Amino acid sequence: MIPLAEQISACRLCKNRFAATATRHAPRPVAWFRPGAPILIVGQAPGARVHESGRPFTDRSGDRLRDWMGIGASQFYDRDRIAVVPMAFCFPGYDAKGSDLPPPPICAATWRTSVMQLLQPRLTLLVGGHAMRWHLGARNVTDTVQDWRSHVPRVFPLPHPSWRNTGWLRRNPWFETELLPELRRSVAVQLGAAPPLAGS
Repeated sequence: MIPLAEQISACRLCKNRFAATATRHAPRPVAWFRPGAPILIVGQAPGARVHESGRPFTDRSGDRLRDWMGIGASQFYDRDRIAVVPMAFCFPGYDAKGSDLPPPPICAATWRTSVMQLLQPRLTLLVGGHAMRWHLGARNVTDTVQDWRSHVPRVFPLPHPSWRNTGWLRRNPWFETELLPELRRSVAVQLGAAPPLAGS
């Protein structure tokens, strides 16, 4: 049987959809996961740079996310340790104004349940509103991230690490002083770099 990641990499369901966008690009699914990875990162969809590189978070957002997690690129791109499964596996393209299009719902409807059944991670990072809506039914990013203690230790809701959210981070200093230390500790535990706290 063809591994699920390979099936996703061959998907061309959105070929006509992407051809009709301002970028007129072909599908290039970025399926970056293996069964058994203890950490799952759920993002929105690959951006243009990831579309070109074929590796998730190869952009400034990825630099910030790795800093939030307290790890380097070698750990981040180890598929036996970290799975990256966005809400859509392909770059959705830009609209006529140059803004990112949302992830096509057909991607999650086609692949997401199978992927989640295969992975079963011990720690999940929900990055941005699309991920929070699917996994938690959450509608408001700020409210959900502020309520992060209700979801740990298995789930951390996070704002998108885009540099467009720098203002949000300045308005919410608790994210850096309270949430990030716990996130880094949880990541370190799952990667075997720190002992768990009693009761974790």
